[in-house]
Amino acid sequence: MRNKKYFSSGIEKPFPASSKRIENTLAANEKRENRVSAFSAVYFREILILKHRLKRQVAGMAVSPLLYILTFGHALGGSLRIGENTYLEFLLPGLVAMSSMTQAFGISSDINISRFYFHTFEEIQAAPVGRFAYVFGEICAGITRVLIATFVILIIGRLFGVRLHCGALFWLAVVLNGFAFSALGIATALLVKTHADQSLLNNFIITPMAFLGGTFFPLEGLPAWTQTPLSALPLTHASRIIRADALGTPIAPASFLVLILAGLAALVLAIAVINRAKD
Repeated sequence: MRNKKYFSSGIEKPFPASSKRIENTLAANEKRENRVSAFSAVYFREILILKHRLKRQVAGMAVSPLLYILTFGHALGGSLRIGENTYLEFLLPGLVAMSSMTQAFGISSDINISRFYFHTFEEIQAAPVGRFAYVFGEICAGITRVLIATFVILIIGRLFGVRLHCGALFWLAVVLNGFAFSALGIATALLVKTHADQSLLNNFIITPMAFLGGTFFPLEGLPAWTQTPLSALPLTHASRIIRADALGTPIAPASFLVLILAGLAALVLAIAVINRAKD
């Protein structure tokens, strides 16, 4: 009876359990390929847009750091020293951290405009693109912008005679900071109801953090009661890691933990709010 059930004309038929495992494996592989394809579509769409605007984007990335270097680095802090370093050497890593935040969070404006004016987000919702694939594709696009902006600042620094050490931890902190603020930018862009609301978030979140996150001055110079809340900001820890690696000073491992936790929290928030986005 057993041979009659599974054998016919001497040709072995697959066992039901084995056949089911094969089907599950094929389905899992197909699902994985679909996620990769969806992620690639989102990411390369953003890269094509970036390529089209590259000259303007690079010019925009250079303006603010150049102004800060001229005003704070030379006009105000030309003779100032912080520890063993000139103020310009202290400032440049902070500008890298701040730029990685602003460029990453800047994708929120693009997503916001796409939602309210071009309705491309509505098309993405109708397409077979999963929430994680969409969010991760946008995050990677934000990190790409961050890396370009970092190279721009380093080139400007060299023009002013500042050469920073850019080791693995330097770039890891830049990427982690870009990841966290790209995810936060996606979440806020999908939560706001109008384009004006997005501008308010920039004013209330990004601008204060840019000036109070250890970018332009050490937090130790502030009143004691402000140092604890400011030390919890992701940008503060990104500035510390980037500056420490660039200037050859010790790095606190806890700063990496803060950036990782901030990135994961922002990622979960971004994925959670996609279904709530209303066009």
